[in-house]
Amino acid sequence: MNETQDAEKIRQTVREGYAEVALKPPSGGCCGPTKGATPASSPEDFAARLGYSDDQLALLPDGSNMGLSCGNPTAIAALQPGQVVVDLGSGGGLDCFLAGPKVGATGRVIGVDMTAEMLSRARQNTASYSERTGLDNVEFRLGEIEHLPIADGTVDVVLSNCVINLSPDKPQVWREVARVLKPGGRVVVSDVALHKPLPDSLKSLVAALIGCVSGALRLDDCRAVVEAAGLEQVELQEQPSFVEAVVNSDDPLYTPIVAQLPPETSLADYVTSVTITATKPGSTCCSG
Repeated sequence: MNETQDAEKIRQTVREGYAEVALKPPSGGCCGPTKGATPASSPEDFAARLGYSDDQLALLPDGSNMGLSCGNPTAIAALQPGQVVVDLGSGGGLDCFLAGPKVGATGRVIGVDMTAEMLSRARQNTASYSERTGLDNVEFRLGEIEHLPIADGTVDVVLSNCVINLSPDKPQVWREVARVLKPGGRVVVSDVALHKPLPDSLKSLVAALIGCVSGALRLDDCRAVVEAAGLEQVELQEQPSFVEAVVNSDDPLYTPIVAQLPPETSLADYVTSVTITATKPGSTCCSG
């Protein structure tokens, strides 16, 4: 199997896994199917552990929070009225619906997802969002994050929450981010990264792939990929709350992952959540 076939196989595996999530009621956990999750690992509880406030969660349309986050990028995005925002891998619309009121009626939020079932779920949630906010400024587009259905230089802020690590071509994703951003535009990404290489036994686990683990990069490699795309002012900040939330929720998705770890090691020895921020070179005088 060549590299192109390998990449497409990964995309199909991820697409099938998230289609399964989209077609079932939310049951908590992070980054993929979580059959048998306990009430303690509800999407609301998991999101709260990652920094989403009760007020934020209360405003969301039912079903838009699916417990798939590994951070809270909207919390530090400093969104302003009139801005255009794109969310990579928007899922049920969680961060899109939080960003919408911040950019207001003169702004626009565009969610992009490659899974039709996720897109359908997010679009169903837009009516409730409009009823609660009085806004009609959020839309969802079908597409791969390696080939965004967005015009060059039209976006003020790119968001993403626990998605880029799933891509088989992360450099291409970051090149796309740089392409669609306006000069001076910003990117704020919450993602999973590695402290050290995973054991070989984990790399082939489908659960590890859908669970945002086996596809993750080392922290130093994350920075290098972002800088290679032409972005600057790159900052990485670890967010230990993600692994703590996974461990405390007893997420069934991670049970086979933890079982494959070497003796006397923990998930936190290998995995962390990281917030990545960067800007596109140029002036911000005319954006937004």
